[in-house]
Amino acid sequence: MLEGGEGGSVATKSAVKRVKELTDQDLMKAPERDYMNEAQLAFFKQRLLELRSQLLNNADDTGQHLRENEVTTDPSDRATLEEEYTLELRTRDRERKLLKKIEKSLRMIDDGTYGYCEETGEPIGVPRLLARPTATLSLEAQERRERVQKLYGD
Repeated sequence: MLEGGEGGSVATKSAVKRVKELTDQDLMKAPERDYMNEAQLAFFKQRLLELRSQLLNNADDTGQHLRENEVTTDPSDRATLEEEYTLELRTRDRERKLLKKIEKSLRMIDDGTYGYCEETGEPIGVPRLLARPTATLSLEAQERRERVQKLYGD
């Protein structure tokens, strides 16, 4: 039984080796015909998984920090601590929202729609995805959406 398990892992490792690990520079130099090929999808999936892991670690750290319950009798110190907690919780709330976008992007990688604009269906572009791996709109569609929001509000 051990041999079969080892053989499976070797096959998995060789399959992973076939997909060349890319760098940011490799992505920028890639021809348009290679857009969102297997290697690029693997690159962005790895980047999203690392970002998700980092955010979950931050959330754990915040939970521990808030449970420490520093007690102080000085009103100024207490106010400072409460302000720090508020700021930390606000940051974690933003990260929670980003976590939802990461999960959505990972689902899009799995269903083959990652890297394409939700509104137009056109490629979002590697430079934009490198800057914001959770982007779901092309730059033009995002600018159009922001202009409409500015004119009409949310």
